[in-house]
Amino acid sequence: MGTITITNLGKAYKQYPTRWSRLTEWLVPFGKPRHQLKWVLQDINFSVSPGEAVGIIGINGAGKSTLLKMITGTTQPTTGSVHITGRVAAMLELGMGFHPDFTGRQNAVMAGQLLGMSVEEIAGLMPEIEAFAEIGDYMDQPVRVYSSGMQMRVAFSVATARRPDVLIVDEALSVGDAYFQHKSFDRIREFRKQGTTLLIVSHDKGAIQSICDRAIMLDGGRLGKLGEPEAVMDYYNAMIAQKENSKIEQVVLDTGKVQTTSGTGEAEIESAVLLNSEGKPVEVINVGERITLAVTARAKVAIPELVLGYLIKDRLGQPIFGTNTHHLGQALKQVEAGERVKYRFSFPANMGEGSYSVTLALHATDSHLAANYFWKDRMILFNIVNINRLHFIGVAWLAPEWESNRG
Repeated sequence: MGTITITNLGKAYKQYPTRWSRLTEWLVPFGKPRHQLKWVLQDINFSVSPGEAVGIIGINGAGKSTLLKMITGTTQPTTGSVHITGRVAAMLELGMGFHPDFTGRQNAVMAGQLLGMSVEEIAGLMPEIEAFAEIGDYMDQPVRVYSSGMQMRVAFSVATARRPDVLIVDEALSVGDAYFQHKSFDRIREFRKQGTTLLIVSHDKGAIQSICDRAIMLDGGRLGKLGEPEAVMDYYNAMIAQKENSKIEQVVLDTGKVQTTSGTGEAEIESAVLLNSEGKPVEVINVGERITLAVTARAKVAIPELVLGYLIKDRLGQPIFGTNTHHLGQALKQVEAGERVKYRFSFPANMGEGSYSVTLALHATDSHLAANYFWKDRMILFNIVNINRLHFIGVAWLAPEWESNRG
């Protein structure tokens, strides 16, 4: 079984004021340093247990790729250590190690050897590699004629030809077409069931939340947040919209789930409730039942534009449906300080059985990235039950009409 242990890991690069400073330091090795250290990562500590899946997120430049390079040994750390047990397969930069003038098959052999496989073993696995990559005759064409997606197909097929104890994947999968992305994630999920330890960098919120047990957020080269994927992703979502005078708070609810609240506080939601067709508050709803989301918001200061958005998420934090008054053509202009606005959204609860939550937000324009006044995840919790519908599976009730003919 594979494990990863990261202890006090840090990476710094030397920065010289001029190129002559670099030369002077090289010629006079015992003199005073002529450089300053630029830290890309500092004080990174975490571990990944056997069979666990951990996702790494962060804005561009946060140090995600550098961290993976140090974990896989392609870059040496300045401080700290990395300890990995088990056989490792890694996909970092797209086509890393591929020679453009060699064929896909030749590059597959070389990549397999870098992963510790013998030439004989690679030859035995080649039919499976070709079948999974699905690039046909291009396998015997030079890689320089490949698209980025084709390179990714070959690289991923080789890296996962044998189930590794530890699989490390950077953003390379994001360049593939939708079909191969689904195929790749299916293989990753199958490996997970068989005990593979997974470390993955992705901007795909759905992938992180559906595959991973925990998530790590890097912020400015440091470990900003570590925890349950939905809570970390909610915090990350709030952080990228953080502006002056805004705040981010997280509290643990009675259910054990983490609730994230963020925003400047220039507006607030005073009340929010789900109502049935009789106008009574409900927490348990029948599949397909007509319900109304009633929300009262108040502006604390004068606001040039006010938009209310809501998002329904399932128990894993995956989005089921979301919209806002900007997209509905109902954004309010010039809202006065102290003014209250009452909203009502009615819709059929065409969702599958399970637990759901409603996230509510007040902001400007089409998203909270421009001006986030108020954002609260899990503001309403409710359950969907199937009382009188035909049995079905999934997160959506799509009432079918059918006919069949024999003969």
